[in-house]
Amino acid sequence: MTEPETDSERDIDAETDGGVAESDTSETDPAKNGAADGEAGGSVSIAAPDIGSDAIDRVESVLESGMLADGPEVRAFEDEFAAYCGAERAVATSNGTTALHAALEALGLEDGEGVITSPFSFVASANAIRLAGGTPVFADIDPETYTLDPSAVERVLTERDDVVGIMPVHLYGLAADMKAIGDLADEHDLFVLEDACQAHGAEIDGDRAGTLGDAACFSFYPTKNMTTGEGGIITTDRNDVADRAAGYVNHGRDVGDDASYEHIELGHNHRMTSMAGAVGRAQLERLPEFNRQRRENAAYYDEQLAELPIETPTAPEGYRHVYHQYTIRTEDRESLAATLDEHGVDTAVYYDTPIHRQPAYETVSTAAETLPNAERAAETVLSLPVHPSLSERDRRTVVDAVQDHFHPQ
Repeated sequence: MTEPETDSERDIDAETDGGVAESDTSETDPAKNGAADGEAGGSVSIAAPDIGSDAIDRVESVLESGMLADGPEVRAFEDEFAAYCGAERAVATSNGTTALHAALEALGLEDGEGVITSPFSFVASANAIRLAGGTPVFADIDPETYTLDPSAVERVLTERDDVVGIMPVHLYGLAADMKAIGDLADEHDLFVLEDACQAHGAEIDGDRAGTLGDAACFSFYPTKNMTTGEGGIITTDRNDVADRAAGYVNHGRDVGDDASYEHIELGHNHRMTSMAGAVGRAQLERLPEFNRQRRENAAYYDEQLAELPIETPTAPEGYRHVYHQYTIRTEDRESLAATLDEHGVDTAVYYDTPIHRQPAYETVSTAAETLPNAERAAETVLSLPVHPSLSERDRRTVVDAVQDHFHPQ
């Protein structure tokens, strides 16, 4: 059971977290989130991490063992998460951003080389490219899926000769168009790194995120579809990438010889703790149910909100959306958010400033470009509570508030 965040904590966009992480605004005790059906309840939170007694027991076992920093729990979690995704290897890290950074280093990104990515994501997506020495090159998004538009990527590739990779962002729980992106990567001999930090269990034609590129990165921030408290992981079928990443997150040490002080490359301490690994193993067992509940909540909203003047989420045929966020679009965002607040429903905007418009990106070469789909999304998106801890009363409260806004009684 977690304590509610303070107001100041809610203003911190989660990296700390990593990747397309965001400050899902409240990390609330599920017991305090709404009420059982028919009971008077409090506010409906935008997020409510559910840790569970099994995770607590596993952490206690780790603490009693004395092996806290890294060890068998982390190795087991890596193997289990790789198997869940269908990948050959996994390398656990301290958070989603360090996973992205380490993966880019492992893929061989050199100083100044360009990586195409989305401007409509949490800033950590692009930050990781810069931290690895590369240059983020922004391409516009598809206005329906909010993920990289392959035609926009193709236009960028005709204009630049410094691009060595593509980092599509699987936003809100929906995978990007990996078939088209993969074809472009093959044509131009580019690596593909999935930013899957919001896409645990998302699929395209039965293939899970984490297996759709050369490597993929996930975040385990508390508000994600599963959590380790803080944490991240890299998945890949390439042994060279996995070995380089494993060395990079462990001070550049020789892989497979933890006792060695032979540091063969420059690296960081981005290791996952054994406590986090223990939580992750327990959470991974519950991930299918978490995702089922998210999809059930989303389906309820789809049905109940269908006749209102808003755009609800979409998923192309063959895609399995896991609804890290349930994000609608409306020209009346601020007023609708205010109405929901009056009804005790938390909402959030992910993201109100595209990365290329962030002050820290004023000097990035593609920051001056107009990316109309990303900029329009930033003005109109609004996320509603969709987490697994929602009660039937909570869902009804959300729907009633939205309906009352457009059709007041």
